[in-house]
Amino acid sequence: MQLYLIRHTTPDIATGICYGQSDIDVAASFQEEFELLRSKLPVEATTAIYSSPLQRCLKLANRVADELNCAEIKLDPRLMELNFGEWEMQHWDDIPRGMIDVWAQDHLEQAPPQGESFQALHLRAKDFLEEVSTNNAINSAIVFTHAGVIRALLAEALQLPLMHAFRLQADYGSVTQIIVDGVVTRVGYVNR
Repeated sequence: MQLYLIRHTTPDIATGICYGQSDIDVAASFQEEFELLRSKLPVEATTAIYSSPLQRCLKLANRVADELNCAEIKLDPRLMELNFGEWEMQHWDDIPRGMIDVWAQDHLEQAPPQGESFQALHLRAKDFLEEVSTNNAINSAIVFTHAGVIRALLAEALQLPLMHAFRLQADYGSVTQIIVDGVVTRVGYVNR
């Protein structure tokens, strides 16, 4: 099974705003970014398309589904970005520095107020990967998601400690390939 993890295009939000699971639209550069992504799409037949339900992913998923003549997009909330809770839609500079420092020191286990930890995101992303990779009806899938989920799945595939996952780059409109062969999971490429 081949999974193509595609990060959404640039969101329509000011720089410095914490937006995690907030449902942000795509920027005006969407069409241009889509054209760049088009050449990165897999050429083999895709048997499934999955997407985060957030519109910045779903708009791209719909556009790619049209290109590939795929009718069904399966929405999966496990593919959503990290939930920043009370910090959502606040400027990072407006969040008390002490709170950010506590979270940053142990973001794996600590969660923003009313949010989730990176460990919780990892567990839901891992659950998605296990479910999809054991579905014998699927040979390949395109997955529209967010940087946090891509990093979590890459850490899982590389058996990389989660604390190092943020060293992995996932640009807007990039494609990362994970290959699952039975019990072996490996990375084909990252951030293409």
